[in-house]
Amino acid sequence: MTIIIVVSISIGVFLIVAVFAGFLLMRKKKKPYQVIEPAHGIDVSESLQYDFREIKAATDDFSDANKLGQGGFGFVYKGKLPNGQEIAVKRLSVGSGQGDVEFKNEVLLVAKLQHRNLVRLLGFSLERAERLLVYEFVQNASLDKFLFNPIKCKDLDWERRSKIIGGISRGLLYLHEESRLKIIHRDLKASNILLDGEMNSKIADFGMARLCPTDETQGSTNRIVGTYGYMSPEYAMHGQFSVKSDVFSFGVLILEIVTGQKNNSFRNGENTEDLLSVAWKYWHQRTIEDMIDPVLRASLGSLRDILRCIHIGLLCVQDNPANRPTMASIVLMLSSFTISLPVPSEPTFFHK
Repeated sequence: MTIIIVVSISIGVFLIVAVFAGFLLMRKKKKPYQVIEPAHGIDVSESLQYDFREIKAATDDFSDANKLGQGGFGFVYKGKLPNGQEIAVKRLSVGSGQGDVEFKNEVLLVAKLQHRNLVRLLGFSLERAERLLVYEFVQNASLDKFLFNPIKCKDLDWERRSKIIGGISRGLLYLHEESRLKIIHRDLKASNILLDGEMNSKIADFGMARLCPTDETQGSTNRIVGTYGYMSPEYAMHGQFSVKSDVFSFGVLILEIVTGQKNNSFRNGENTEDLLSVAWKYWHQRTIEDMIDPVLRASLGSLRDILRCIHIGLLCVQDNPANRPTMASIVLMLSSFTISLPVPSEPTFFHK
């Protein structure tokens, strides 16, 4: 009898251990986590990793109906998590070497950044060749969808445009000086500025961003990335980048926001010219009001503010990076009229 009891207990214990081991093995197969290697002392918590099937379901299997946009990296989809939270999912192109770099960059850098004027990264997902970045959903898409649309641009009065400029400036100031990481965005442009339901601006797409040690002010690279027209001359021609490279891009953005026209195709009558060339020419001729977006000309009471923004934009796109203001100075210039502005020098891309 004793032998039977001992054997029964042994078998029972064995079965419990076997079931438990099988359960652990199934869980391990169910969620094949891959490690994101830390860089520059930054590590990424597994708590940021989503199950691929959850994101696939949230986007209705990445359906075309949920597609928000497309870039060189792949597509962005709208989704909704089981708890009702709306998300934007960036699905990087399979087999893209550049996509691997961008993916790792965004996970390692953006996960540590928190600011109201930066798009918030909620997490990521890895499943074999699939690489997904999960962001907060921003209701009004990107700035270029409003600014360069002949109908939607009418929704951007000066109050809203001024608010957008201020938000971008504060987001860049945080990246350059206020966060514990010193980050150069390197691809600041209208399509990378998202607008929420209240038209607050949020800087997005950190795939090209570079982390700089706090004791360094600039770097160089042989791999020139970004968008021509927004690139500073020292970066486009020599691969040299710094926080002043972002300042240059910000200056181009200011001029686009004030004029409502793209930097590489300013319509001047029947001619198409370079935005910086037109701005400098009008500045010298003291006819700078002529390049203001007609939508804004009805806001006569805002003319002084608009002209000051153009002046700041021209200071940002000066040839010598040392002459460009810092983002800290720009934020003060935008918020206070008691600060006098220096006279800008000619931009590099000015064509006589």
